[in-house]
Amino acid sequence: MHTPSLMSGSSQVEIKLGDRSYPILIGEALLGDPSTYAGLPRAAQALIVSNTTVEPLYGASLQSAIKPHFSAVHRLSLPDGEEHKNWEQLNRVFDALLENACDRKTVLFALGGGVVGDMTGFAAACYMRGVPFVQVPTTLLAQVDSSVGGKTAINHPLGKNMIGAFYQPLRVVCDLGSLKTLPPRELSAGLAEVIKYGPIYDMGFLDWIESHIEDLLARDPQALAHAVQRSCQIKAEVVGQDERDTGLRAILNFGHTFGHAIEAGLGYGQWLHGEAVGCGMVMAATLSERLGWVDADFVARLRRLVDRAGLPSVGPRLSSVGNAARYLELMRVDKKSEAGEIKFVLIKRPGQAEVHGAPDALVSEVIDACCKA
Repeated sequence: MHTPSLMSGSSQVEIKLGDRSYPILIGEALLGDPSTYAGLPRAAQALIVSNTTVEPLYGASLQSAIKPHFSAVHRLSLPDGEEHKNWEQLNRVFDALLENACDRKTVLFALGGGVVGDMTGFAAACYMRGVPFVQVPTTLLAQVDSSVGGKTAINHPLGKNMIGAFYQPLRVVCDLGSLKTLPPRELSAGLAEVIKYGPIYDMGFLDWIESHIEDLLARDPQALAHAVQRSCQIKAEVVGQDERDTGLRAILNFGHTFGHAIEAGLGYGQWLHGEAVGCGMVMAATLSERLGWVDADFVARLRRLVDRAGLPSVGPRLSSVGNAARYLELMRVDKKSEAGEIKFVLIKRPGQAEVHGAPDALVSEVIDACCKA
């Protein structure tokens, strides 16, 4: 498939998956440029799926940019927030496709953050057993993580992202300009997914993040461009080796076992995904320390960086009695669990992670140590 020529100052990272390979385009002013979408499959119709926060900001611009490539472009705006990542809202995407008599060549565009991207991708995977889609992530978290790699899903009340499919997009368009409208809390949440790449894969990148965390929080364009590009490069390397999460790719879930329990236990939307992951990384690093794999200085270093990013580093209480038991109950529903044993992404040594189990008693000690009294 033809990929567009990039403007000056833009960069491209390739996800190498054979005939399902695709580019991640990173730069300014990409979203509203018609040339960004050159080479997509010819189709009569396209559907832009967004949410009530992002659609008023960028919906018209994206529609104008892709209009030369399609006879008709439809727009759908879903409610904003993790608590709406469910069957009811997914069905609204199918309703829009069917009401407009969209065929199997129709291209879906996911315009928004991780929730919109996951739901649009899952809808694309299911509609007529698969239609093409394009990721246009507008949050830092989506640009560095959720839009890349083809994981699509909705939540179930008993577990996060438990209903979904692996389904790759045709293209990912990371317009760094969209980060200018991102609320500060959402920016910090995205930094959690940037930070995670250091302990699991590239300690040099962690050094860089520590040196530039204030620049990132201030939305310095060069700092953000490097953070997005390096994060996407690491994710591309990992996904290219393990697309379906059977081995190496699982390390990308550092902090997520504890984090998903926090999200489900508090109720989706109370903490942002990145906030739960930030805290979850501290908890996972503490468990790694208790197993003798990293030292206390490493845990303290990670906690400081999480704090500096504006993220919580102390876990919430999910139950007034039996808090650790509640965490364990929720974590047993995690996708990494096997035969009832909870699996964690732990730091074997700085820059190297692996999926590993741990005794419930030790995990309970870590939860008690890392949560509010």
